Amino acid sequence: MFLVALPYAVMHGGYWTVLSLVLAAIITCYTGLILVDCLYDTNAITGERVRVRETYVSIAEEVWGKRFASRVVHTAQFIELIMTCILYLVLCGDLLYNTIRHTPLRESAWTLIACFLVLPCAFLRNLKAVSRSSFGNAIAHVIINVIILGFCFAQARHWHWKDTSLRIHIHYFPVSLGIVVFSYTSHIFLPSLEGNMVDRRYFKRMMLWTHGLAGFFKAFFGYVAYLTFGLSTQEVISDNLPTHSFRSIVNLVLVAKALLSFPLPYFAAVELLERAFFQGRPTTVLPSCYSHDGMLTVWSIPLRLLLICVSVLLAVFIPHFAILMGLIGSVTGTMLSFIWPCWFHLRLKWHELKLWNKVIDILIMLAGAGCGCIGIIYSFEALVKTYVES
Repeated sequence: MFLVALPYAVMHGGYWTVLSLVLAAIITCYTGLILVDCLYDTNAITGERVRVRETYVSIAEEVWGKRFASRVVHTAQFIELIMTCILYLVLCGDLLYNTIRHTPLRESAWTLIACFLVLPCAFLRNLKAVSRSSFGNAIAHVIINVIILGFCFAQARHWHWKDTSLRIHIHYFPVSLGIVVFSYTSHIFLPSLEGNMVDRRYFKRMMLWTHGLAGFFKAFFGYVAYLTFGLSTQEVISDNLPTHSFRSIVNLVLVAKALLSFPLPYFAAVELLERAFFQGRPTTVLPSCYSHDGMLTVWSIPLRLLLICVSVLLAVFIPHFAILMGLIGSVTGTMLSFIWPCWFHLRLKWHELKLWNKVIDILIMLAGAGCGCIGIIYSFEALVKTYVES
């Protein structure tokens, strides 16, 4: 999802967006490592590291207290996940509208059609079915990258080298920065991921490899695609492809990819709600969504369908893919991936940290707060401007 918007981000941020893609990979790798470090305490006698916390929320509870921490972190995580679902539906509506033009249907109507295609997600009970859709998503991802990069290199002699700017456009760059940040928001999954590894010693190596490759490939893809289309780069890169038939094939693969990507954030959002409100007494006031045989209860299905309906309503009323992504990245992305991991690290490990660790944590917090505030202001301004012009 993020790849289709990265060339648009490069158009508005120039070389600074390319640089920020690499820097964001480095910073989020570091904050991911320190977040997982907060799961452990060091035994004062043996010096051995012991895992005493299990989740992002449990780390926050240690710092802020149980009641406040669970509400704040759960809310941020839920917004992050549900907005990701909304973005998939927005992307599907935009792609279908630009692919099938011989109908009177508007973009919002195609978004509603995409909603019907993801309704079966309401019946998901475990990660096995989600993993199957994620496998299909991975295949579609490879196909899309091969097609778009192949086309870009075929047009190499026409690349727009002079169009890439060294200046920062203050009204556009914060939106680009929000897109960049949102493309690296994986921190809510890291504690669970590390906890389920067979050998946790390899977690750091895994983080270095994945973030290093992600930073390189995102910068490479965004820059090459922007060089191909220059200042005419669209919010969704497939809209720039030359012929309608070629564009239609790519768009349909992207639609399939978006629909196959939807179950994972949706299922994670449902699990968050169930853990917070539907565990049964005495843990929660409301009963569990599952019966004794592990099947979903009859009344839980409408609630799950309601969550999809809320997602599609927001997708219909905010149909601006790249700007919405930038706004979300500026709000929840900076909190979950930049500010909170450093804050928790300083509070829990203050007496163990060296001076340079403390300085880095503080600088990342300040940079995240500054970029987040600027991004919120200008992303919201861009969203309002787009509505006024339309």
